[in-house]
Amino acid sequence: MNITVFHGSPRKGNTYRATKIFMDELQKCGEIQYTEFFFPEALPEFCTGCQLCFSNSFEVCPHSQYVSPILKAIICADALIFATPHFGACSMTAGMKTLLDHLDFLTMNIAPRAELFSKKAFIITTGSGSTVAAKPIKSYLRNWGINRVRSLGLRMFTDKWNKMSSTKQHKIENRLQRAAYHFYNTPKRSPYISTIFMYHMAKYVLKKYVGKDAYPYKYWEKKGYFKKGPF
Repeated sequence: MNITVFHGSPRKGNTYRATKIFMDELQKCGEIQYTEFFFPEALPEFCTGCQLCFSNSFEVCPHSQYVSPILKAIICADALIFATPHFGACSMTAGMKTLLDHLDFLTMNIAPRAELFSKKAFIITTGSGSTVAAKPIKSYLRNWGINRVRSLGLRMFTDKWNKMSSTKQHKIENRLQRAAYHFYNTPKRSPYISTIFMYHMAKYVLKKYVGKDAYPYKYWEKKGYFKKGPF
């Protein structure tokens, strides 16, 4: 299994420690090859909101030299892992948000990749509001058509792993190990109902309101999405 891992922070603290436990447990389940990206190093530029990727192939993005290898790794992967600490009121890191902003063209009504519809993804978040921080990432991934999205939010209430009691450390490790086992064995299923709904809504809007001259329409037509669902 090829897995692409996105680390939302360059700081190798609690989130990194939790992610490594998860990754190590996955390797006990079977042969795993990892491709890892650390942000902001792997994508040092913020999305400018130019929307060029909404009306053209993503290669026109002013930061395509960073986006291209990331997209290639996503397409080639069997599964994806997104790891970020919880920042602010309910947010992921800026690095993780920048990644998702740059990949917004993958959403169903622009230029979805059929290869994504068979993939699964896991989100690991840490911090006092970790479960809330995972929600917007889930929304992005479902908009891409990812087949199954799982998550685990770990509330640690400390910035240092070793400040936690050994009992709490052991409890968190057990949760990560169980989650890794279940994630590894998660089969491909029928798409989420929301994914199917987004597909039909996008097809309707593109045909009725967007028109044949627009890039999203041409992309869908080239991929054959108008004739047959990409699932």
